[in-house]
Amino acid sequence: MNLRFIKSPEKRIITEQLNEQFGIENLPYLLLESGKEKIRAFSGHLSKEEISKISQILNIESIGIYLLRKETHSELRLSFDATHILKNQIKNNIIDINKAQLIEWIRGRDVSINTDKGIKVIKYNSDFLGCGKSSGDRIINHVPKDRRIKK
Repeated sequence: MNLRFIKSPEKRIITEQLNEQFGIENLPYLLLESGKEKIRAFSGHLSKEEISKISQILNIESIGIYLLRKETHSELRLSFDATHILKNQIKNNIIDINKAQLIEWIRGRDVSINTDKGIKVIKYNSDFLGCGKSSGDRIINHVPKDRRIKK
């Protein structure tokens, strides 16, 4: 099994980082780490023990939904889906974009916006559109290729 269960102390640190970065206060999920610093969230009815037993029989590559990635020791990047799942909790580091920027963003292009550096949640009207990393004068697009609009 390529999954590692996140223990309570580490989950508390992740939640504190998310609170500081985005204002997210609660993660009511079982958290698992799967390669490349990716954290997945599971909210099903299986216990850790049941998941471990199943993984001995079957090759479980992933379980739950991809929630976030550890970018640096102190910086987390929410996945595209996490910005939707946690949208009611996200309060900080939100960048509102206009319609022209929206069209560029959903096509997978970076967007020119002057803001402080770091991970930002992109929002158009009331829709959250994933996260990007600001270099100060532009936001690097991290929308998955299969979620982008072609052309």
